[in-house]
Amino acid sequence: MGSINLKQVTKDFGDVSVIKPIDLEIKDGEFIVFVGPSGCGKSTLLRMIAGLEDTTSGNIEIDGEDATATPPAKRGLAMVFQSYALYPHMSVRNNIAFPLKRAKVSKEEIESKIANVAKILNLSDYLERKPGQLSGGQRQRVAIGRAIVRQPSAFLFDEPLSNLDASLRVNMRLEISELHKTLATTMIYVTHDQVEAMTMADRIAVFNAGIIEQVGSPLELYNTPVNKFVAGFIGSPKMNFVDVDPIAGDPTSCLGIRPEHIEISTEEGMWAGKVGVIEHLGSETFLHVHVEGSGTFTVKAGGDCPFVYGDRIFLSAVDNKMLHFDAQGVTLPQQHASVVAI
Repeated sequence: MGSINLKQVTKDFGDVSVIKPIDLEIKDGEFIVFVGPSGCGKSTLLRMIAGLEDTTSGNIEIDGEDATATPPAKRGLAMVFQSYALYPHMSVRNNIAFPLKRAKVSKEEIESKIANVAKILNLSDYLERKPGQLSGGQRQRVAIGRAIVRQPSAFLFDEPLSNLDASLRVNMRLEISELHKTLATTMIYVTHDQVEAMTMADRIAVFNAGIIEQVGSPLELYNTPVNKFVAGFIGSPKMNFVDVDPIAGDPTSCLGIRPEHIEISTEEGMWAGKVGVIEHLGSETFLHVHVEGSGTFTVKAGGDCPFVYGDRIFLSAVDNKMLHFDAQGVTLPQQHASVVAI
């Protein structure tokens, strides 16, 4: 079991409220990602779930039991940190075995669990090496292995890939996702990288200034964000936002269009623009188009895109793909798409 239920959980540091009242139910076996900008409270909440930070008010339930005041070691959770936190003088074998030895597990059981974990994480050939002899990705797998042997009810990951280079991050994303499928254990994963969130999560909780703006599947957040903040944070490259002049009876004050929902023409369109920086990525191209009075649009085109810096082109939004936001940034119903004139 690994269900976690947060009920009106808050955290204050003196007079500063860093976590406003949060309610969140995390299902047994779920992979949920906490995502948001730096300082939004996502890591603080993870540490509160782990018991490493006190809860100012509210309740944290683990498997139906109130664990708000339970010491970290007795919560049945395992945390994987950004910094690996390995013992440099110990071998991989002894790093993985350390929590089992502290728990006075028998030598035979320790060896069995180490062998099983090493097989799952492809560490069998590295058990006698020291952490300093491993790559960053291998060291992170050792840290994960040390958590796995404890057989926790849930894993807590605090930005575990931020110290790795780009290619290793991609590999480790796949490995952690595969590990979740293999273990079928609850995982809570904190990151500021929305690409990690989109590619790994069953559900995503988008944090902003101590609150959760929206919780949903990656595609729910991508296709139906509840407000401008979520719309702008989820998706890479980011959504384009265009301010519009108010029209009587229509509350729209801003439009949102994703880069892949913009059509390009050399003859006519909603906006006239000048091609700026071009990013060729092989299978696709991103154009940064300067539109007078509306700023710079990011537009996704095919890999064989023929335009060059300085070209004059026209842009139009794909029908029914624009999002409309009111003055408070709340997403408006789709019917406003036929009301707003650009």
